[in-house]
Amino acid sequence: MIKALNTKLLLTVMLGISFLSMQTTSIAVESNPHTDDVVIITVDSTNLQFSPSEVTINEGQTVRFFWSGEFLEHNAVSPLGIFSTGNPQTEIDYAFTFDKGTNNTYDFICEPHELVNMVGTITVNPAVEEEQVTTTNETMEAEQGDLPQSSNSLNGFLFIPAIGLVLFVSRYFRKA
Repeated sequence: MIKALNTKLLLTVMLGISFLSMQTTSIAVESNPHTDDVVIITVDSTNLQFSPSEVTINEGQTVRFFWSGEFLEHNAVSPLGIFSTGNPQTEIDYAFTFDKGTNNTYDFICEPHELVNMVGTITVNPAVEEEQVTTTNETMEAEQGDLPQSSNSLNGFLFIPAIGLVLFVSRYFRKA
């Protein structure tokens, strides 16, 4: 009796696995190389530094200065007057977008802590032209066209054994 139950359980599990193997999942993921348009700069109060103190971005990206609940007051000011988070505060949430034509290197300081070298640098690279992006995408698509395409032919192959297993199980249960 126990042997018959074990056999039935084994056949049921095999049948379930066969049906599950025929299931396919297809998820399309579109990747955008410019999804990280905001770079966040915080403060490291322990060492009185910006974190990170040096960032490199492209034109069109945004730098966000954000800190909350600091014991000491901080700010981030560009000596060139390009951006300023305002007066030093313990909580700051300020964003500045570097538009097209602003490619350059920008230093910034925390005014209350400039003497202890609380400084940072933002390097802004020229924006990537749309034509360059399109050309790059076309080149990538052409290169991928040379790669072998994946197929789901295995699912069709597994269908035949699954049907055979269903027939076998149904006959086995009729006899029992």
